[in-house]
Amino acid sequence: MPKDAAVEEFAGLVRALKARDGRSYEALGRRLSVSASTLHRYCSGATVPEEFAVVDRLALLCGADEEERRALEAAWTEADRARRRAASPAPTPVTVPAVSAAPESNPEPSAPEPGPGPAPEPGPGPAPHPTAPDPSAVDPSAADPTAPEAPRARPRRGAPTPLLVAAAVALVVLALAAALHGHPTRAASAPAPSSTAPGRTAAPLPFTWSIGSQLWEGGCGHTYLVDRAPRVVAPPPVAADSGAWAGTHGAVHGGEALVRITVQGRSPSDAVVLHALHVRVVDRAAPLPWNAYRMDNGCGGAVTPRHFAVDLDRPRPLARPVDGLDASGAEVRKIPAVSFPYKVTSSDPEELLVSARTAGCDCRWYLELEWSAGGRTGTVRITDGGKPFRTSGTRGRPAYVHDSAEGRWITDSDSGQTG
Repeated sequence: MPKDAAVEEFAGLVRALKARDGRSYEALGRRLSVSASTLHRYCSGATVPEEFAVVDRLALLCGADEEERRALEAAWTEADRARRRAASPAPTPVTVPAVSAAPESNPEPSAPEPGPGPAPEPGPGPAPHPTAPDPSAVDPSAADPTAPEAPRARPRRGAPTPLLVAAAVALVVLALAAALHGHPTRAASAPAPSSTAPGRTAAPLPFTWSIGSQLWEGGCGHTYLVDRAPRVVAPPPVAADSGAWAGTHGAVHGGEALVRITVQGRSPSDAVVLHALHVRVVDRAAPLPWNAYRMDNGCGGAVTPRHFAVDLDRPRPLARPVDGLDASGAEVRKIPAVSFPYKVTSSDPEELLVSARTAGCDCRWYLELEWSAGGRTGTVRITDGGKPFRTSGTRGRPAYVHDSAEGRWITDSDSGQTG
């Protein structure tokens, strides 16, 4: 059978992404954690993926911009609806002929039809049997005397009385209502076909989440890579204004990116279980050949929070739990790392701090958080405002610190610092 137009449009976009990248189905499949044959079926339109996440990873891997990804998601949504329509048998049309047959079956078991059959006769032809309509209309028991005349009556044309017509009309109206809106006795199953298509957005997440992606170690130590000369780079901001400073300068995290994820349940009693945090690197390139600007001259902090360490230079980075340290008291106290799973409610939120480091790549990456609650399971993608996080190595790059006394950026050697 011919493919649905929405499925074909979606498959065409996927084929265009694959052609743009140039890699084989096997190579791309390994990066997407799907088989080569599965990816081929996506490109041919033989299969529509059940989740958009794998297609979005392909788009990011092939260098699609935000507008292309939105268009791809819209095409996938339409193709997914077409797939679901094709998979469901759509039982509602079967109910119409079943109900419409009911008026024809009524004359068979019910005796009144032969009686009211002559009722319309007085108008068009009263001469043949002028007295037959009256007894049958007034006394139902007259059905026996008039039984021989029943075959002569034309039940298909002139038989229905106003009462029978009203009953038939009511049955037809009910049948149409059942076909269009669902019969009351099937209320539980009727919404199923219409609710499956938008099901992924109908039920909200049982928790909320937010991120902070412009964090500095200890609140003061951080390095940015900026493709500008020192004379046109503004002085370091305070940590609270780091996002605006980085956006103005087109800055990229240098060597390390700190991301804080805050997760809070919606219910005070129904806990949401967080099962795992996965790291997905969507692009690797050589480290940026930009200048490195340090936001401090070395500050350190009394408390090193527990966190998840990510080595972006590994082929398959993992989020590894690491102990924290508290040196604010007389003795240094270890803050034990907590591995998954976590539980969150509205009154008991959780903060997950991720430290992603690299020395040898310009990496674009995002996180996936697995969760379950009330019989539901899912995965939430954690991004930087819809875009991947970005971290680039700083090894061998000119490094600058800011001399507040002179109001200018100076090199490490001028400041007496190295590394």
